[in-house]
Amino acid sequence: MVSPHSPEPLGETAASAGAPRSLHDVVIRLAGNSQDGIQTIGGFLARLAGRSDQDVMTYMTIPSTISGGPSIFQVRMGTGDILSAGDQADFLVAFYQHSYESHINSLRTGGVLIYDAAHVTPNPDDKRFTAVGVPITTGTIEAVGGTGKDKGKNIFVLGLIARIFGLDVEKLTTLIKERFGGRSEDLVRNAMLAFDAGYAWPGESIRDIFVRFEDHARSKSGRPQVTLDGNTALTYGLLAAGVRYGAGYPITPWSSIMELLRTELQKYGGLFVQAEDELAAVSYALGFSYAGHLAVTGSSGPGLSLKMEALGWACMAEIPLIVINVQRGGPSTGLPTNVEQSDLMQAIYGSHGDTPRVVLAPKNVEECFYVALEAARIARKYSTQVIILTDQALATRIEAFDEPDLPSLMVDPKPDLSERPADFKPYPLNGYTRHAPPGSRIATGIYPTVTGLEHDEAGHPTGSPALHRKMTAKRREKLKTLGEELPVPEVFGDPEGDVLLVGWGSTFGPSREALNRLRREGLKAAQVHLMHLHPLAPGLDAIFARYRSVLVVEMNDEGLYGYGQLATLLRARYAMPHIRSITKTDGLTFKVAEIIEGVSHHSAYGALRDVRA
Repeated sequence: MVSPHSPEPLGETAASAGAPRSLHDVVIRLAGNSQDGIQTIGGFLARLAGRSDQDVMTYMTIPSTISGGPSIFQVRMGTGDILSAGDQADFLVAFYQHSYESHINSLRTGGVLIYDAAHVTPNPDDKRFTAVGVPITTGTIEAVGGTGKDKGKNIFVLGLIARIFGLDVEKLTTLIKERFGGRSEDLVRNAMLAFDAGYAWPGESIRDIFVRFEDHARSKSGRPQVTLDGNTALTYGLLAAGVRYGAGYPITPWSSIMELLRTELQKYGGLFVQAEDELAAVSYALGFSYAGHLAVTGSSGPGLSLKMEALGWACMAEIPLIVINVQRGGPSTGLPTNVEQSDLMQAIYGSHGDTPRVVLAPKNVEECFYVALEAARIARKYSTQVIILTDQALATRIEAFDEPDLPSLMVDPKPDLSERPADFKPYPLNGYTRHAPPGSRIATGIYPTVTGLEHDEAGHPTGSPALHRKMTAKRREKLKTLGEELPVPEVFGDPEGDVLLVGWGSTFGPSREALNRLRREGLKAAQVHLMHLHPLAPGLDAIFARYRSVLVVEMNDEGLYGYGQLATLLRARYAMPHIRSITKTDGLTFKVAEIIEGVSHHSAYGALRDVRA
């Protein structure tokens, strides 16, 4: 049934009750159990938006228990730039009573609640929303049969949403057939029966109270779009970068990269090994790189800890390697299906001894693809290890972006087996390390060694204090050279003023939306987002000096001294006391409102808001 109270305007422009209205974007939150396949619905909606040249971003939570449990999938799609998954939902679909009770406050005032009439009893006194009871379970049973109700409810809801928003049914049908077509004809037929039942449910009586999602082309470049999650984008970036070998061990949320590499690398003549543990995985990968093939390994925070011993060897031997860390909540097992950015210090300083290495972080799903290319470039040029710090939010988030120009990006992965001259030295004190892979000839017939011991220019072990000092400086100085070659980070917003928001990783979107709101309120503010975390790009000190407050937005603890991990590094590097922190550790991505509240606490914006109030 439809509740008698009328919805409040959901867009920025009010319209008369019952008349169709338009939104530049819409946020739909699906709340149920992980067994209900709500991630599948969200994935269909996200991919549909991508194929319709809409912008899209998703957010999901899944339980960490094998038996499953409460789960959500939130999708935001629209005709403008979508930078975050949205603080509040315009539409909430609640499968169960606990879904309703846990997420009703995530629905914005004037929003629409769609609930399964067989499982949910909403509060009749709550007049903030329009409540629509839909026979999701019984409608699915009637369409598919009793045995299919738990597996068909999600597709029934997808059909209902398609009817409400006037989505492209032909494209959705194609997506459904692509998703289930490789399994059985019965599965595809049942999925379409459930979809048709949801689409045909008597919705004309309620459609007028909903917002019509208008389908306007958004793509600015005119290029075709792809719709991927972060882990998939990162994997295809590795393939484009010429990575053909790797090894890993399963752990959430890295495992989907490993599984995709296992199937894709062999198509290109490569190999991925599932090792018996994390130390074996990084050692296998180093073996591939020693043989002349830039290799990849990966894990999450606990696994990166276990890889550190071998990464110390890699630093001493100067073996190029890409290491992916899909961060999650910690320490220990922690929050395996939640997001955190608490592995930065470990990535930079985790090994014993002085082990300089490169750390990068993508800001969104599109950059997950391109960060793999950058990591491979750096690893090859400087013969070093590059750690990519992505996170659980990026790993599972789905976004649409312009299809990469693959012909211009693909890297030839063949190892250099050319003959080395008589004066060849793999570890020259005045130059970059260049190994001779097994199988390459050396004119003198004297071949170097590669070990974890300190060595001379030919790789032969040495205990010389002078050589250790020089080799330590050599390993350090090549990263300083890299830092000097990096471009000065882009400043978005006012060139000087009150507040500069600094971030890394998946905080980019919420920070950019927060910045836009702050500037509309009259604050002179800007944003800098860092991909290169170690070494840092040049020019940051000059940028920081132009703002009264530099606020670093990151998802980790403020620590003993009140600063998050990147903020601590920046304060140590630049000795600027106006660098401060906005941090959180609840395992959830930043809301725009949380960043604005942090700015209010740390800057003149609080006084400005008081004056306006």
